[in-house]
Amino acid sequence: MEGVIDRKLSSVFIPWALRHPRYMRSFIRLVTPYRRSEKARREVLEQGLRVPISLIISITPYCNLRCYGCYANANGASLNGLGARTLTTEHWRRIIDEARQLGVFLFVIAGGEPFLYPDLVEMCMEVKDRWFVIVTNGTVLKEADHKLLRKATNLSVVVSVEGSREMTDARRGEGVYERAMENLRRLNKAGVMTGISTTVTRLNYRYWMDEANIDPLIRQGVKLGFFLEYIPTSPTGSNPLASCTPDEWSEENDQHLMLTPEERAEFRERMLEFRKNKAIFNVHSPGDEEFFGGCVSAGRGFAHITPTGDLTPCPVSNIATHNLTTSSLREGLDSELFHKIVENEHLLETEGMPCALFAHPVEVEELAREVGAYRTDEERL
Repeated sequence: MEGVIDRKLSSVFIPWALRHPRYMRSFIRLVTPYRRSEKARREVLEQGLRVPISLIISITPYCNLRCYGCYANANGASLNGLGARTLTTEHWRRIIDEARQLGVFLFVIAGGEPFLYPDLVEMCMEVKDRWFVIVTNGTVLKEADHKLLRKATNLSVVVSVEGSREMTDARRGEGVYERAMENLRRLNKAGVMTGISTTVTRLNYRYWMDEANIDPLIRQGVKLGFFLEYIPTSPTGSNPLASCTPDEWSEENDQHLMLTPEERAEFRERMLEFRKNKAIFNVHSPGDEEFFGGCVSAGRGFAHITPTGDLTPCPVSNIATHNLTTSSLREGLDSELFHKIVENEHLLETEGMPCALFAHPVEVEELAREVGAYRTDEERL
């Protein structure tokens, strides 16, 4: 699988980089750090520590939108009276530096809305030997952000859209689609590496299966596509990983949005066709996880940090045992929580669901009690 990914990355990004020399120079410069990060991960794995290639950072709880079914609202990463306890830039710098030393190569910056975080782009540009992916709703970028991004060589910007104007505005708010697409056009025109991210539901999966909707984005310059199947966030269901208030998202609608097994298989087949035939590198979750023997959370492929520093197995998980204001990243990755998730291989199997941990709510709840995990979406003294 890694060989297939490497070939696809090369076929998509090298031709693009040849047209954008500042990125080509950066790609060449990053080869050695990438190999060193691989070596570092192998060395610590021999010591029993599993370090992921990527770290997902929810850098801020603040957001200008309130989208239906938002994972940040569900897992405590959004603003729920937590603003005073969020990490400072110096905190994040220390965490990123430790992650570099351990072998993390890719940092995915999420939120909240990342572009509401002061000095976001500058902080990414400081770390020249790593790659950053900033996932944004695309509505708050300022002129100063665009000017800085035109100089950046170690990051890409991924804009979240649900599909058409109607689909996007229905979930994210009136006028969001137009603002997001305008910023995406500006970024592409400025030679910034861009992508799109969408939450795949029964409402929009056929839209994204239609190449007539993909090809214009590719021609515009979009090189990354993240297609993430919707994971319910119902408050009264059996999901211990997420919660929200009933007036925001009813359980009936919440469950209905998830693809059926037949729809998932159909969508998966189309995503593989696009990966083979389109000049875009697309990531499909949970489909791609089958190549890695199941869920890649808890350090197998990534881990997640909330705005307050809690280390969770993944962005939709709301359980943790370590906070990185009082613990090191190494200690968190070496936690009993992470080890037990990986050791209990059945917890990594999706079993026809969009998320492996979501598919095993009772086992995850029991595991959380066993290791003394706390909920990241509840206020703690």
